[in-house]
Amino acid sequence: MPSHDTRLPLSRRGFLLASTGAAAALALAPAPAHAGARRPFGRFGSPAARLTPQTLYVDPKGRGDHTTVKDAVTAATGSGWTLVLAPGTYRETVAVDVTRTEATWIGASEDPRDVVIVYDNAAGTPKPGGGTYGTTGSATTTVQADGFTARWITFANDWLRADHPGITGTQAVAIKVQGDRSAFHHCRFLGHQDTLYADSIALTSFARQYFSHCYAEGDVDFVFGRATAVYENCHFRTLNRTDLAAAPYGFVFAPSTAGANPRGYLVTRSRVSSEAPDAFYKLARPWVPSSDTTARPALVVRDTWLGTGIDAAAPYTNMSDAFPWQNQRFAEYRNTGPGARITVPENRPQLTREQAESATREAYLGDWRPWKETC
Repeated sequence: MPSHDTRLPLSRRGFLLASTGAAAALALAPAPAHAGARRPFGRFGSPAARLTPQTLYVDPKGRGDHTTVKDAVTAATGSGWTLVLAPGTYRETVAVDVTRTEATWIGASEDPRDVVIVYDNAAGTPKPGGGTYGTTGSATTTVQADGFTARWITFANDWLRADHPGITGTQAVAIKVQGDRSAFHHCRFLGHQDTLYADSIALTSFARQYFSHCYAEGDVDFVFGRATAVYENCHFRTLNRTDLAAAPYGFVFAPSTAGANPRGYLVTRSRVSSEAPDAFYKLARPWVPSSDTTARPALVVRDTWLGTGIDAAAPYTNMSDAFPWQNQRFAEYRNTGPGARITVPENRPQLTREQAESATREAYLGDWRPWKETC
């Protein structure tokens, strides 16, 4: 098992608090006091001392160019813009369209707990003009442009099932990423169902994405989509549920890799922990969308520690019996921890050493080297 910081990242429950008043909803706690009131943009300049002409500063207290991320994105037309986000909670939805390529977002305090972009739409939430948002429309943040990079930011969706018992569409996406060469370093992704949507812009687009030293939490399919995505040195945490009486509570990964794509999700040197009872979670199930029944979901989990929350005897299950997981591309290699114990070998396909030589970040990401990028 690779070495990890034993301190758990502050989860969504850790910074949600009940507001006063009979009709008050859950709200995000204010940023920690250490966030830096005198220098809201840290070492990344200021409106009076820009890092580059294409750097914009965002601060909810009005000390930057814009007070919302959405307004800054609107102003940053074209390619190559950097947004520096001061500590604060940005309650809004944000979309980066395909024209805004090579964008970089930086959490100025260099602590993702300080900069939070959050909203509370779910798939079944009614839209003002009629209908509902659907899974894609529920996303707090949507990134379609190629070349997007984020550092030290929390992307969250704080919609809660308990607050909306009449809504059956409980998917609530924190971020949907569709662009090629999308990188996230030291970021957090907080939600319950469908938290992190690592996808592509089209079936024929094999978008490459890289997640390094990130934290993601949720319950049902909370890391899902058809991207070619590498998760390295990441922490995935499964949440407890009080609305269910029996296992399974959910599934960590739900890839929907296109059949023509030789590579889907690669999880390496990471860990999966849980606040739920032992064996109440599956590691993965394949998602074969109705819009692409030729999909062959692909997932490799290697050199990763799996905690007691994972059902070691049967870590995979079907989303649809028409597409059994055994017919998809699921495999493991050199995993450790109680959730990685091989007690039923046919339920845990393993890579050979030769096969593992091609299950690397270099093979998945090709000529793109995001782990060498610096801020």
